[in-house]
Amino acid sequence: MTNALDPAALAPAELDTAIENVHRAGMPGLFAEVRDGDRIWRGAAGVADTATGRPVTPDMRHRVGSITKTFTAAAVLQQVESGRIGLDAPIGRYLPGLVPGERGDAITVRMLINHTSGLAEYLPYAYPSLKAFPNAADTRPESLDDNRFTRFHSTELIERGVTAPATGAPGSTPGVYSNTNYLLLGELLEHVTGTTAEQCITRNVIERAGLRDTELPTGTQVEGPHSQIYEAWFGMIDPPRDYSVYDMSWVGPAGSLISTVTDLNRFFGMLLAGEIVSPSSLAQMQRTVPVISQEGKTIEYGLGLHPTKAPGQATFWGHGGTVWGAGALSMTRADGNRQLSVALNQQRWNTLGPTGEPQPHPIDDALAALCRVAMYG
Repeated sequence: MTNALDPAALAPAELDTAIENVHRAGMPGLFAEVRDGDRIWRGAAGVADTATGRPVTPDMRHRVGSITKTFTAAAVLQQVESGRIGLDAPIGRYLPGLVPGERGDAITVRMLINHTSGLAEYLPYAYPSLKAFPNAADTRPESLDDNRFTRFHSTELIERGVTAPATGAPGSTPGVYSNTNYLLLGELLEHVTGTTAEQCITRNVIERAGLRDTELPTGTQVEGPHSQIYEAWFGMIDPPRDYSVYDMSWVGPAGSLISTVTDLNRFFGMLLAGEIVSPSSLAQMQRTVPVISQEGKTIEYGLGLHPTKAPGQATFWGHGGTVWGAGALSMTRADGNRQLSVALNQQRWNTLGPTGEPQPHPIDDALAALCRVAMYG
């Protein structure tokens, strides 16, 4: 259940109820941390292992998916500050072999970070049964098993995205969210620093922020206390299958990060305080453009950050992420004083309707209610 460190400010009873309601709605297990200044609430509900009934706890390590992008973007902005990378320089200046010709001259580093490059998503080409992605109704989950232990090299994935039909002209909006952009940013970091992207991000972002339980993994396991993670693929995997052991080279600096809800709140708090990148770089990260998400929704997206705001409420900044079986969301109020990080151990719980649209599920409303209570009280 929960551990409330300050019952006065965070309405722990409401948070207890809200997180339990997500579990009761069908989520096997989830855990979260909410911060209000120096006041902290941590909670968990459900199980980390559906076979044994082992409970989830708030300190578990977790695959946090595309929250990785904020870490990668921050590492790139640090290199911009040092003069090694030009934010509005063409990617062809640095990686002409990966993005050749006119496209390399037209696509800038900024366009990669904010998904306005027009480069397609490589995933449907690397995972054949997902060839219709993001049109979920025409996909099948077989490739998830086929590639569990596949070791991809980022340059071959990048090539699939670069050679696929473009999603738009470089710089045009709305942009289209694409992991290809962030694999290129990983190659860019390697090019300008002489170390791997993972080493660069670890040294300059993870260690700089003092994150003790955060890493870009090299193996297939999640080390330390963690939950099993279950993928339902829109009801096509029934019962949902455990994908906690997986080679994450398929997503690398775009989505392979392992972290905890405590580390995520620490990172985003420091980032928004100007302690990871400079205040001027943070301002660049918060310049948004319209981008079509992988779910087909138009969102505002900056440089590895996106905002969310309820009517009449303060703006929060952060990122969400999913991988096979695991999901996470981390949002911090613009003034840094209120934070939510939440981790979920099942993904794509919605079934699909006749037109291929995900159907409403009780988890959706329960999760939205948890976020509202956590962010706005």
